[in-house]
Amino acid sequence: MTEEVEIPEVTEVTGTGIPIRGNDIDTDQIIPARFMKVVTFDGLGEFAFFDQRFTEDDEQKDHPMNEAGYQDASIMVVNHNFGCGSSREHAPQALMRWGIDALIGESFAEIFAGNCLALGIPTVTAEPEDVRDLQNWVEEYPDAEIDVDVAAETVHFDDRTISVSVDEGQRKALVEGIWDTTALMKSNQQAIADTAANLPYVGGD
Repeated sequence: MTEEVEIPEVTEVTGTGIPIRGNDIDTDQIIPARFMKVVTFDGLGEFAFFDQRFTEDDEQKDHPMNEAGYQDASIMVVNHNFGCGSSREHAPQALMRWGIDALIGESFAEIFAGNCLALGIPTVTAEPEDVRDLQNWVEEYPDAEIDVDVAAETVHFDDRTISVSVDEGQRKALVEGIWDTTALMKSNQQAIADTAANLPYVGGD
């Protein structure tokens, strides 16, 4: 029996922002390797950017994710080549479980962006000057909302609308609700089974 699985369309994401400044922030910074020894991804959010947020004595450092004003943020604003390094899917998993629903940046590592897509998290790119303006604005107005329009490829904040780029494959998958490939396979189990049964090299005596 085919399992009906509904995959939500991600056409727009609205929320408050959190600025994470710096180029070439890699996945080991996002989620240190020692926190990857988990059976499930549950609870990874508390370890996001752990070594940037805490000392060896677990005392808080000066980091946006430790600031009270950003605790409800859902849109992360980053710089160049965010998510580079290893291909660990734990990185976007940790960000999602911290509360991030979308990322705006100058550029993203390709595998990181792909891992974000698998979670329904848009990674949209903007010009460096626009990113810096947005980071500055978020720091000044941490409670103000940002609107990321994936379908229209725009970001609106304050009284400004800036153009952003969304990889065409990512945009299509998000807007049409076909980003969750695991769910798609589950919902098409019968079609997959029928196709397999008709292949001359599968099964048989």
